[in-house]
Amino acid sequence: MGAAVSNIANLSQVNSIVTTTTGTLWAATGNFVIILALLGVLFLFSRYVGRGPFVALLLAFYAAYALYETFPYMSYLPTAPAVTALVTHAAVYVALVLVFYMILRRVVVSDFLYIGLFGLVALSFFGAAFLVAISYHLFLISAVYQFNPTISAVFAPDQYFFWWFAAPAIGLFFLAR
Repeated sequence: MGAAVSNIANLSQVNSIVTTTTGTLWAATGNFVIILALLGVLFLFSRYVGRGPFVALLLAFYAAYALYETFPYMSYLPTAPAVTALVTHAAVYVALVLVFYMILRRVVVSDFLYIGLFGLVALSFFGAAFLVAISYHLFLISAVYQFNPTISAVFAPDQYFFWWFAAPAIGLFFLAR
């Protein structure tokens, strides 16, 4: 009888360790899944529509950011609750991205543009990181969703924002031929 109780106690400890470890791993990978999903969407977009439209999209991110920062009607957008504010601000940014994408799509032609498979993956990652950094600094996503400390340490500091902001442009400079 004593061995059975001991086995149940050991099983309970194992169950507790497995549950805690699984929860920790899920929380850590859950945040990386967001970045991987953005990377996947951008990569599939580049493969489906081509390299020229992909470059137009990356450039539209920059143009939309510039216009978003100077948007004169921000005071009319809601600031509370946090989810409504996030969705509204993100919708304005996405609308600006779409407008600039349509404009830049007509200008950026892919006849002389070459970006290899590695370049597409790298640029997709830089684009995804750009969007995550903007969500931290522009949309203040931390009021709605708490990323794990690793992601926050990489994207939240103001001194890193410049590098994540510049990464797609630097990547285009070196990877697009």
